[in-house]
Amino acid sequence: MEGAGTKQVLKLHDDYIPFAFSSAGKADASLVFAGYGITVDEWKYDDYKNLDVTGKIVVLLRKEPAFAAFHTPKDQGSSHADLITKAILAHRHGAVAVVLNGKLAKGEKDILPSFGGDGGQVDIGIPIVAVKNDTAAARFKAAGKDLLASQNKIDESGETASFGFPESLHATIDTGIKKKHATVSNVLAYLPGKTDEYIILGAHYDHLGRGEYGGSLAPSLIGQFHPGADDNASGTAGLLEFARILSPLKGQLPRGILFSSFAGEELGLLGSAAWVRQPTLPLDKAVAMINMDMIGRIAKDTIYIGGVGTAAGFRSILESGVAMSGLKAEYSDSGYSSSDHTSFVVKRIPVLFFFSGLHSDYHKPSDTWDKIDPKAAVHVVDLVADTGLHIDELPAKPAFVTVVESHPAGAGFGSGSGYGPYFGSIPDFGQVETGVRFSDVRPGSTADKAGLKAGDIMTQFGDQPVKNLYDFNAALRASKVGDVVDVTVLRDGKPLTVKVTLEQRK
Repeated sequence: MEGAGTKQVLKLHDDYIPFAFSSAGKADASLVFAGYGITVDEWKYDDYKNLDVTGKIVVLLRKEPAFAAFHTPKDQGSSHADLITKAILAHRHGAVAVVLNGKLAKGEKDILPSFGGDGGQVDIGIPIVAVKNDTAAARFKAAGKDLLASQNKIDESGETASFGFPESLHATIDTGIKKKHATVSNVLAYLPGKTDEYIILGAHYDHLGRGEYGGSLAPSLIGQFHPGADDNASGTAGLLEFARILSPLKGQLPRGILFSSFAGEELGLLGSAAWVRQPTLPLDKAVAMINMDMIGRIAKDTIYIGGVGTAAGFRSILESGVAMSGLKAEYSDSGYSSSDHTSFVVKRIPVLFFFSGLHSDYHKPSDTWDKIDPKAAVHVVDLVADTGLHIDELPAKPAFVTVVESHPAGAGFGSGSGYGPYFGSIPDFGQVETGVRFSDVRPGSTADKAGLKAGDIMTQFGDQPVKNLYDFNAALRASKVGDVVDVTVLRDGKPLTVKVTLEQRK
């Protein structure tokens, strides 16, 4: 960093650190402060309004302004706080690099995040680094500004505080990123039945490690161990208990049971998606998939069960089991959500998803064993066991039922969930080619009406190229209900452009 005749060389890990989704490269440019780096029509707020950042290095605050709390559920931030979302928006405005700092919570130490951050599989297109607040504050002071005062102005007034630093102040950022690939394993065990048909009992066994590679909802605590007691040690424990109880019944049940501990769920259903692409048992012999993801913290004696509409007869089986379990149930017909059963829905296999609900410790180091309600979890395991055995004993294999949904809110990453209009695609997270491959398209959705289908690879959304899921979600959120967008996909290796009319989320 240079300015006023001085030059300051920052030290890696001490003063700054890049993120795993940063591009490797060099940027030498003047600085522009763009507040929180967000544009939200619903909030009537735009940090980039009347601000030209073309060819500049953009300085941004972490997280989101205080008034965002009035627009989001309690204890949950919005997607606009995502670092990748901020970086993509800055890149689209013409920035050549992003510097991140600021927004410390009360009592929070001014420490750098770990290298990983969210989105380690993605190259954002420009360098992005975090610096300590003291480093950023010195540049603000040299520009005649105050970092904390600028942040407080936004938080207290709801007005932007963006400005351009003097041309005499500029910075050079030079990042070199090397990415390593690792192999992880699904852990499977098969209990043979009397026939070659089988039921899959599944739970993902991965979590966030120390939060470096995505998903931590406690950014200031990245680097601390995230135990994942509920997400998903609870489901994994339930799976092991099933295996213990049912193992003496080898060859006695009408159908087999495939006990499946999936890896890579937190990075995008990678383990389950890999298995359905290369199954270890014939996929056409799969009768149903039952998924347990977070079953350890039952609130108000209520369990949430998804996928109820994916086969005729599932609801009656469940209602009978729930009546005897001492639990209450809330049902959803849809088989789509951001957990491993979605990998089976796209293969037209009936699914059931057991889930005890989100809580304030979700994806944080505070998701610990002592907060698990073991008695209630046992009731859930008993209910899953009763349901699974009833399905196993059905005289005929249940036929898959396509559930036509009405723009589900919170439908999962890549579907256009959260802010912005509804789209309705289901991404194939396991693909690495440039673009977004659809593993499925929701029946009756915007994408379905436009003729898009499973296997298509989106490469362009309107005037925005799509290299990854983040590009797609950012472009969708920047659109409005009623927009007619030209969407280009590769189908069988050939480009195809269709017009998509974006609809209201319901």
